[in-house]
Amino acid sequence: MSATGELQRTITYLDDVRIHSLLRRQAAAGAVNEQADELAEVIDFADQVRPQEIAADVVTMYSKVRVADPAGGTERTLTLCYPPDVDAAQGMISVLSPIGTSLLGLRVGDVARWLGVDGKPGALEVRTVEFQPEASGDYTA
Repeated sequence: MSATGELQRTITYLDDVRIHSLLRRQAAAGAVNEQADELAEVIDFADQVRPQEIAADVVTMYSKVRVADPAGGTERTLTLCYPPDVDAAQGMISVLSPIGTSLLGLRVGDVARWLGVDGKPGALEVRTVEFQPEASGDYTA
């Protein structure tokens, strides 16, 4: 299943620019892979808005989100970040991971769906956006 799925995503212009830059650096380093292609597809088909105009319930870069298995699983908190900031113990997940790519641009109530590296499908419902840089007035995070 494509990370774009049937859900309409919204991202900020700044996230778009930074993610495209990340993907260009990955390609220059010879690190292009299926996940990078999936992320490029997500941002290419997303609605783009100024950081000041993004709704507070949308997952942007460095958003801290509460998610749960849609079948009633335990909730957990994840923060969407760039690869250098990944820290699994702190719930910091890369936008270049299947989960990270699938969360980008979703709204509270949406279900992120992806195929793991093992080929198994995964899903997480976005329950709340606990922190979003733009909602707190940080338009350059």
